Amino acid sequence: MEEEVGNLIRRWTLSNALEHGGDASVDAVIGKLIAEKPELKSDIRELKEKIEREVERVNGLSIEQQKSELEEIGPPERLEKEEEEGLPELPEVDKYPEVVTRFAPNPNGPLHLGHLRAAVLSHEYARNNDGKFILRFEDTNPEDAREDIYGMIKDDLKWLGLHWDEEYVQSSRMKIYYRYSEELLEGGMAYVCTCPPPEFKALRDDQEPCPCRGLDPEENLSRWRKMLEGDFSEGDAVLRIKTDLNDPNPALRDWPALRIVSSPHPQTAENYRVWPLYNFSVGIDDHKMGITHVLRGKEHEVNEQRQRQLFEHLGWDYPTAIQYGRLSVEDAVLSKTKIMQGIKTGDFNGYEDVRLGTIAALRRRGVVPETLKQIIVDVGITRSDSTISWDTLYTQNRRIIDERANRYFFVPEPKELTVSDVPDKNEVKIRRHPDQSERGERVLPLDRRNGALRVWVNSEDMEKTEIGDIIRLKDLLNFELTSKEPLEADFVSFGLMDVPKIQWVSRDPVDVEVVEPEGNIETGYAEPEVTQLSEGEIIQFERYGFVRIDEVEPKIRAVYAHP
Repeated sequence: MEEEVGNLIRRWTLSNALEHGGDASVDAVIGKLIAEKPELKSDIRELKEKIEREVERVNGLSIEQQKSELEEIGPPERLEKEEEEGLPELPEVDKYPEVVTRFAPNPNGPLHLGHLRAAVLSHEYARNNDGKFILRFEDTNPEDAREDIYGMIKDDLKWLGLHWDEEYVQSSRMKIYYRYSEELLEGGMAYVCTCPPPEFKALRDDQEPCPCRGLDPEENLSRWRKMLEGDFSEGDAVLRIKTDLNDPNPALRDWPALRIVSSPHPQTAENYRVWPLYNFSVGIDDHKMGITHVLRGKEHEVNEQRQRQLFEHLGWDYPTAIQYGRLSVEDAVLSKTKIMQGIKTGDFNGYEDVRLGTIAALRRRGVVPETLKQIIVDVGITRSDSTISWDTLYTQNRRIIDERANRYFFVPEPKELTVSDVPDKNEVKIRRHPDQSERGERVLPLDRRNGALRVWVNSEDMEKTEIGDIIRLKDLLNFELTSKEPLEADFVSFGLMDVPKIQWVSRDPVDVEVVEPEGNIETGYAEPEVTQLSEGEIIQFERYGFVRIDEVEPKIRAVYAHP
C-alpha cells in the first residue's frame, strides 16, 4: 500500500508540474490524491510531508526531465468525468407555450454560494428552452429589506452572466396583493383573525376553529379596512387563508397571509402598513407572472403545500415544481445573519471579506463565473444534500484560469542574496505564459554591482538551504550557497541543472501585499512589471499561487485565490 501511495504521489506531482510550467503545487497534489483515493483523507497530515518532499524534488527538475520521468512511470489515471452532459431535461416542457422561471432573492443580505443553485438552474433551464427568466425581489418584510442590497444582487447576477428578461419588486405590487385579499375575503376563503396568537395556536392544534373563522364576509371586509386604515395595531389582526382544519400537518391549517408591520420600508417608506407574508405574495406572483417551473430547495415543502392551497382557492393551476437538496460549502460562512452581524461588529470587513462565501468575496478572490456555474450544473438537481469542498472549487477554477493567467515572480518574506562572479548580464526575458508565446515576454532587470548580482529571495527557502547546496534562480542561473549570514553565493552556471528552483526579484522590486484566505496580510517583493497590471486582473505568482489584483494605488495589493 505504501509503495502504491508513493507512486501515486510521484505521478500526480509530475503531472501537476507539467501542467503548470514545471512547478507543482502541494495543495493541488493533495487534492488529486484525495480525489483518487478518498480513504487517504484521514492520513493526509502524515502524507503531506511526503508530498512536500516530492514537490520540492520534482520542481527542481527541468521540464524535459519531468516529461521523461512521467513517460517512464506512466501518467495517473485521470478521474475524467464523462463528457459534460449538462442538466437533465426539464420536465413537462410541452405542457406550456413558453418556459418561464424565476430567481426570487430577499434583499436582506448579499448573495452567497448557497443562493447560486436556484439562480443558475432557473436561468439555465430558461435559456436551454428558449424561455423567459425573471428576477423578482421578495421584499415584503419592511424590517429586513436593505436599500443597498437590491443593486448588489443585480451586479452579482450580471457578473455571473445570469441576465434576466423581466424584473419585479414585490413592494411595488401591494395593490395586486390587496385586490386578491379582498377577493378571498368576499368568497369566504379567508378571514381576519384577532385572536391572540397563543389562543389561536391552541385551537389550531386541537383542530378547532377560532371565533373569527365563522364571521361573514361583510364583517371580515370591515376588519380588513380597519387593518389598512390603522384601527388595528401591529400584532392585533392577521388575514388567514381558510384550509382544512383536519389536515394532519398543523402548519397547513388556516395559515397567515397578511399582517400589520408599522416599520417603514426602504422602497415605499410608510405608504403601506399591511404586508403579505411569503406564501401569499409568492403564490400570487407566480401565477400573475406566468411562472411555469419553480425550482426550489426541499426545505420549502410546507411552503409549496400552502401555495397549492391558495391556487386551489383561486382556481389556478399550480406550476411544475422541482425540489432539490440543500447545498452547503465546506467551512464557509453563508448565514446572512452571521454575515450581517459580523459586518456590524467589525469582525468582517464588508461583504467582500475574503473569509466569507459571498459572491462578492469569491469574485474578489479570483473565482470566475464559469467556475461557479459549472459547479452548480455538475451538482445538478437531486433531492440529496450536497457539500461543495473548497478543493473542488479550486480545481475547477484552476482549470479555467490557468491558461488565462500570466506568470510573475513574487517573493514573500524577502531576504537579500549576493551572487558573486556572475558573467555580464543586465536583464532576463521570460515568457508571460509558458504555453502562450504570443503574449510576449516580461523583462526582469538585474541589479549588478562590481561583478556580483544582488537578488531578493524567500527567507524560508534559504532556511532550508545548507552551505554548499546548489540552487537555481528560476529562468536565470544556478548558484552555490557559501554563507547564510549574510546570504552569499557563488555563480555556478546559466544552464539548467537538476537542482531545486526558487523565484526571485532583483532590481526595482515592487512592494506587494497579499490578502490571505484567513484575512491576514503577507508582504513581499514582486518584479517590476506588476505595476502595469490592472485592478481585477488574475495572475499567477510562481511557486506561490493564483491571485487577483485588488488595488494598484497607492500600493499593489493582491488577494490570494488558491494554489
